Amino acid sequence: MTQQASPAQIAPPAEQVAHHINPIAVVLGKQMTDVPKDLYIPPDALEVFLEEMFSGPLDLLLYLIKKQNLDILDIPIAKITAQYMQYVEVMKEIHLELAAEYLVMAAMLAEIKSRLLLPRPESIDDEEADPRAELVRRLQEYERFKQAAEDMDALPRQGRDTFVSTPVALPELDQTKPEPIVELPELLLALREVMRRAEHFNSHSVQRETLSVRERMTIILSSLKQENFTDFVTLFTVEEGRMGVVVTFLAVLELIKNTLIELVQNEPYGPIHVRAITT
Repeated sequence: MTQQASPAQIAPPAEQVAHHINPIAVVLGKQMTDVPKDLYIPPDALEVFLEEMFSGPLDLLLYLIKKQNLDILDIPIAKITAQYMQYVEVMKEIHLELAAEYLVMAAMLAEIKSRLLLPRPESIDDEEADPRAELVRRLQEYERFKQAAEDMDALPRQGRDTFVSTPVALPELDQTKPEPIVELPELLLALREVMRRAEHFNSHSVQRETLSVRERMTIILSSLKQENFTDFVTLFTVEEGRMGVVVTFLAVLELIKNTLIELVQNEPYGPIHVRAITT
């Protein structure tokens, strides 16, 4: 018969369960996993700032004019006043202190609207009689200052866009380099390696010796004697090879043509002798 485990044996300890639950906060070094029942959150503890926040009533008016691409010199007061009051009602619900200065501008817009409905005296100029002139002047002046502030804010600012680096002293580095110790066997090994590589660049150039028929004619004439005959075979040098034999033979033929030497043969297939001809 098997014995069943009790629930106390199966369930893990409470410390282990609390350890695995992610804490919602840490207060004085103690992890809080549950919200305290006596926790009080003040009404103004959390403020929500909308994307379209305005620094004043003029900023709100300028936003409404630019949003609808209206002419700032010809403001439709009725239309702008209606939209302006919608924003004021929203601001009353969000932040009551901010709505006071906006109510002053709302009263001014209502006054301008009522003055536009009144008849104008004929003696007053149109520009002077326009109740919107003062508001337009204030809007234009505010727009210039706002643009100047945005241009100044776009300039690089130290601490926001640029940061001054603190000078850091460079560590002293030891620039002395120890001289290498080279011994004679190492030099001989390096020399042998250089000589071995130099052998791969050795080349043997073979050039033909330039032989001149005119020069060979001069050599033959200087070796012949007018009184005695010279064997024809002795005019040739075997060490010069085939080209030397051909050049010598051409030189002999050229000398015979110019009647500078004569060839003599006493019998057929007999030896040939050469002699210079006397002039």
